[in-house]
Amino acid sequence: MSDVMLWTGAGQIGMAIARRTGFGRKIIVGDKDPGNAAKVAEIMRNAGFDIEAAECDISSWESVTAFIRKGQEYGEIGALVNAAGVSPSQAPVEVILRVDLYGTALLLEEVGKVIRRGGRGVTISSQSGHRMPALSREDDELLAMTPVEDLLSLKILQPENIENTLHAYQMAKRCNVKRVMAEAVKWGKRGARINSISPGIIVTPLAIDEFNGIRGDFYKKMFAGCPAGRPGTADEVANVAELLLSEKADFISGSDFLIDGGATAAYFYGDLRP
Repeated sequence: MSDVMLWTGAGQIGMAIARRTGFGRKIIVGDKDPGNAAKVAEIMRNAGFDIEAAECDISSWESVTAFIRKGQEYGEIGALVNAAGVSPSQAPVEVILRVDLYGTALLLEEVGKVIRRGGRGVTISSQSGHRMPALSREDDELLAMTPVEDLLSLKILQPENIENTLHAYQMAKRCNVKRVMAEAVKWGKRGARINSISPGIIVTPLAIDEFNGIRGDFYKKMFAGCPAGRPGTADEVANVAELLLSEKADFISGSDFLIDGGATAAYFYGDLRP
């Protein structure tokens, strides 16, 4: 039986991480569009990886649990890479909350029930969660601890309290970070670890949608005005994920790593201040 890596979101960031950390494992790549998963699996297979494609809609309990069962056919689940999600220019408010907020919480909880001892996971959040004003301690705790099936019923997530798709995305990513903290406690009881990575502007098809969307000028100004002076690459995110998924990070769990070229620093204290 193999050590299995579950990878959701068949995009550039997920593939960069899987190429760094998936060799020697059985990789199951899942995407809402099974055609995307199949294309990525073929690329990885032709590079020498042992990989199978599957359909996985992280906003569906049935889909997530079926995806996990497929992985278990090959062995114990030893790693999770969650790179699934939609951006503010790709979907309406309700879809962003259903996929990026509820879906991530659902996936972390269900994988946490089966992750083997010594297992490790990373989920991709976003710098956006670091931009919005601080929530109350009570609201943070609700995002972290509310049962998954009740999350979308929280008062702070109701339509009258969500200004637009960007605000929905920010709330989802704030929830991701808080959820990782709460799940790290549960994963730790199984001898496993989970962390999140919050990238800034990373050049991917999703980011290109943003560049060409209604906030395109804002994003271009952001990476031009950040200390790094440029957007990032998927491989730079994978540099951090490789550490977090290795034994060198065995003392790191429940943490979030901001990788944005200093854009958030410039937003609060530099040239990008609103």
